[in-house]
Amino acid sequence: MKTLREGFTTGSCAAACALASCLWQAEGECPRKVNILLPAGREYTPEIHPLAPYRCAVFKDAGDDPDLTNGSEVWAEASIGDSEGPVTFIAGEGVGIVTMPGLKIPVGEAAINPVPRQMIQEAVRSVYPHAAATVTVGITGGRELAQKTFNPRLGVEGGLSILGTTGIVRPMSEEAMTETIRLEMEQLRALGREEIGLVFGSQGEAALKKLRPDLPCVQMSNFVGVSLDFAAELGFHRVLIAGQPGKLVKVSGGSMQTHSKYGDGRKEPLCVRLAFLGAPVSLLKTVMNSATLDGVIPIIREAGYEAVWTDLCCAAAAYASARVRGTLRVDTLMLDGQGGILGQWQDGGEAP
Repeated sequence: MKTLREGFTTGSCAAACALASCLWQAEGECPRKVNILLPAGREYTPEIHPLAPYRCAVFKDAGDDPDLTNGSEVWAEASIGDSEGPVTFIAGEGVGIVTMPGLKIPVGEAAINPVPRQMIQEAVRSVYPHAAATVTVGITGGRELAQKTFNPRLGVEGGLSILGTTGIVRPMSEEAMTETIRLEMEQLRALGREEIGLVFGSQGEAALKKLRPDLPCVQMSNFVGVSLDFAAELGFHRVLIAGQPGKLVKVSGGSMQTHSKYGDGRKEPLCVRLAFLGAPVSLLKTVMNSATLDGVIPIIREAGYEAVWTDLCCAAAAYASARVRGTLRVDTLMLDGQGGILGQWQDGGEAP
């Protein structure tokens, strides 16, 4: 089978453009290419296209992933101050503004996620170590593209979000992804491993490694059911599914494929479990009207219903165990955005 080519995130593109903008101002000429080191450890060396004085653009290459923004023109312009100060961010045309709480960026800020912000800041600081700087980031046509995403429902208005945690876009062909998952499991089984952690992505893997450095992890993306099938077929004795509420709550409702194109199903299982615990209707309405589950974590904590996360972990473990007909032990661990434990479940209700 053809090996699919990886690409680069909008965050990588924006950081490269910010670096080019700074170099243009420092050296008097727009660079033809720049080189940045991505969080994943790879280098990114895109061609730079000048749009206006100190405004630089790249065309996003998403590799073989059917990414909505593949080929889009991402641009950035850095305004450098005369005194020392922080790096701040402005949403240019095609980049949205956060309008609802619960996302990783405060309300009113440009929808540029934390890792891309850090990448852009590092790019600016590599040229201007201390100067105050304002970086405007845009995506040509982003306002129109955003209407094809969940951004408006999540409280991001006016455009797309600048995303990425590793800087790399990994192809999402289902065949390629599931083959990679199986191959990684086969390798671990060949090494004699009998227990594995299944996580949804790189953030979950990093968090679980801190909590359980002895447990090998496999990133299953959205392929929960298929990954459980592989684990059972290959003879693993125990699986620990770990992740944030946005994905694991779907599993608690019986979803074995958690991609949004197959449905949402996050708030409903949470509200049902809260109702079983006696939560008031006002809290249920707050949950149903929230943009993300991360945003209701502190609200649920303040209301005194934190036990709901353990209940959801129990339900997720039950559905996962049913998927493999009880042929292996399935435990669950729910984490918040900082890697802290919200809830956990294993056979007998003990901690994983």
